[in-house]
Formats: sequence, structure tokens, C-alpha cells
Amino acid sequence: MENNRYSDITPDILRLAKLSEEAGIIDSELFTKYDVKRGLRDLNGKGVLAGLTHISDVRAKEIVDGVEVPAHGRLFYRGYNVQDLVEGFTSENRFGFEETAYLLLFGSLPNKEELRSFQTLLGSYRSLPTSFVRDIIMKAPSKDMMNTLARSVLTLYSYDDRADDTSIPNVLRQCLQLIALFPMLSIYGYQAYSHYHDGNSLFIHQPLAEASTAENILHILRPDSAYSPLEARILDIALVLHMEHGGGNNSSFTTHVVTSSLTDTYSTIAAAIGSLKGPRHGGANIKVVQMFEEMKQTVKDWEDEEEVAGYLRKLLHKEAFDHAGLIYGVGHAIYSKSDPRAVSFKTFVEKLSVEKGLEKEFALYSLVERLAPEVIAEERQMYKGVSVNVDFYSGFVYHMLGLPMELYTPIFAMARIVGWSAHRLEELANNGKIIRPAYKPIGEDKTYISLKYR
Repeated sequence: MENNRYSDITPDILRLAKLSEEAGIIDSELFTKYDVKRGLRDLNGKGVLAGLTHISDVRAKEIVDGVEVPAHGRLFYRGYNVQDLVEGFTSENRFGFEETAYLLLFGSLPNKEELRSFQTLLGSYRSLPTSFVRDIIMKAPSKDMMNTLARSVLTLYSYDDRADDTSIPNVLRQCLQLIALFPMLSIYGYQAYSHYHDGNSLFIHQPLAEASTAENILHILRPDSAYSPLEARILDIALVLHMEHGGGNNSSFTTHVVTSSLTDTYSTIAAAIGSLKGPRHGGANIKVVQMFEEMKQTVKDWEDEEEVAGYLRKLLHKEAFDHAGLIYGVGHAIYSKSDPRAVSFKTFVEKLSVEKGLEKEFALYSLVERLAPEVIAEERQMYKGVSVNVDFYSGFVYHMLGLPMELYTPIFAMARIVGWSAHRLEELANNGKIIRPAYKPIGEDKTYISLKYR
């Protein structure tokens, strides 16, 4: 067959696809006429209020002289500023993922005994069913690790005698098991694909019950299981910062919607994984790294502000990288002046760049962080400012850690499974109605005509 993007699509499919597309187009002016918020956001980017939550709060506005204006972003988990949480456990040189997971799931910070007990419980769940790796993960490995992860999660349903029990204790048990198993499901899936399709050596490391989640990720992934303390600490911080971001993000909202139907935990989390997989949600950090790889090849002097700014203009003009007209990692639906996750992350990113001897790359990232908002402001009319988001630095961190690009989005999922679990439990605890928004039909009524007259 002809080797092009439609090589496996017949002319009939192309013709029917065009009919389907034409039948689906809605005049954009109708959204204004009927006051419909596209994407559940108003013209200023503010989300339509669809629910209430205790779990987290995203703040990017402040009131000045009675007027709401953009402010530096802040993110709160159960009322605690995330920046304070990160500073707290890093100043005491300890891992924060498990402590923060406890906070999101149970509403308060654990004391030492509660944290120790919770860590032990998670460690006890780091065990897959007998032969699961051989029979499920190793067979028909997928090139997309999010697909592999979703498939594995759905298959775990078959190993659970109480899979459909939606009582809070049972759902909590299921969620804790998934939190513990996500690193194994993702990494084993990658190793299987890498072995069968790329011919790399296959190695399967068993997780360490006493190690942190971040340490286990590096231990399971690397052939020699070796990692530096700084590598594990910065991966732990990345997990904490990606763990939760309000009930309105696409995958968490998906969790609420699907949970409200009272379906099982495995189906709910698989749906959330499908949402996160999309490049508009969880896949942006890959684009950032790929964009910078081209930038490093194109820009001759990484310290020349005019040359770097010129490349950024080419991105906006669709003349560079993927010709999408975007500077990946810059801009966010909510944050404008700053993304608190990027702010918290940057100091640690710099430390890792020194350990890895990549100070020049870090300097280039920092330069783009400063120049990109200026270039965008010159080229585009905006209703708010822009700043780098957490994806801007997370992809660089994963690159410095030597993590395969196929695992960038699954690592996001390894963190966000905690937020999804908290939102699922919250939805069930409130025993709310099924979430069913309204869509206004805009077609005309028609009279049926018999097939013999058509």
C-alpha cells in the first residue's frame, strides 16, 4: 500500500469521514448566542463551577481595589500551601510522596507513627498477582505505556473478588493497591516493549518494601538499580508537585464523572488514564524536551538572547519544530504570572543540572523562561500574562535522570493516581447524583422520507 498517513484508510472511509466531520461542525457564534462555555470555561479562561471539593485549591487571582487581577499562582493540598510542604520535607531531608498522599487521602498530615504505618501498608501492596507480569504485561506489549497501564489496570479487575464493591473501605483498599502498583505496571510494560521490539536485555527487579516510591521507580527501572540521593529526592518532589491539581483538571473531573455512575474502581481509573494520555493534558513535557532538542541544534549561541528570541518567534509563526504555533511548557489555563509548581521545582532542577554537568542546558531553559513571555506578548493579543508551567522543567528533569521518554506521562500518572483516588473517595462519600450536564440541540426537526423515495 502507499506509504502515507492514509495508507490503511480506504476511499470510502475518507468519504464517510468527511460527511461525519461536516455533520459535526457547530457554528462558533452559537456558543455565544446560547451562552455556552466551550470547554466549560468562559472567555477569560475561568472554569464553570461544577462541584465542591476539600482536596485541593488552585489560586491565581487576587482582589486589588475591588477588581480581580492576575496574581502569582498558589496550589493548596487540603489547605496546605504545596510550596510549604515541599520546603518542609526537603529541609528535613526526607521523602514527601507518602506523607502528601496520606494528607490528600485522609485530610490531615500524619504523625510519625501514622506515616510509618502508612508506608508499611503501601509497601505490602507492592506485589502483583502470580504470573501477572508474564501473562498480561509481557504478552502483546504496546508501544504506548499509557495504553499498557490502562490495560493492566482493567485486567486487575479480574483478580479482585470484590471488584464491584463501591463501599468506602473496599475502594480505599483498591486505590492504595493501585497507588503502590502503578510504578511496576508502567515500568515493566516499558521493559517488555523495549525487549521485544528494540532487542534490549530484559530485567525485572522486584520492588523494595521499605523504600520510597521515588526510590522504587529508579530501582525498578535501572539495570543496576543505582541512583544518587539527589536523583531520588528530585523525583520525589516531581511526584508531589504532580499529585493533584484541583477537581477541575480533565482527568480528575473524569474521575468524578465516571465515579458518579457507581462503576468499579478499575474502570474509573482506566478512564482517568485515558484522559491524562492526551497531549493537551499529560503529554506536554515530552513536547518540551523535543522542542529543546531542536532548539539546541538550531540556535548556534545559547547565550545570545536575540538568536533565542528569534527561534521562539519562529515557533509562534509555525516555522519551527512541529509547526503548531506553540512554545511548549509556556502558558496555563489558570496560572498567568507564575505556576507555583515550576517555582518550587526550579531550585532543585538547577542542583541536578550541576550534578549532571548540564549547567549550559539549564541556563538555556532559564533564558527561554524569561524570554518566552516577552515574545508571546509581542506576537499575540492576550487577556492575561503567561509564564512557564510545571511541564517546562519536568521533562528536563526526566531527561537528566535518563528516564525513557515513553515513561514521562506514566510518571505523571504514578503521581496523579493519588489525586484521582482522593476524588473518587470524595465523590462516593457524598453519594451525589450521576453527573450529567446538558447539551442544547441546535438541529431542525425533519420529516422522515421512505427509502424508496430517497
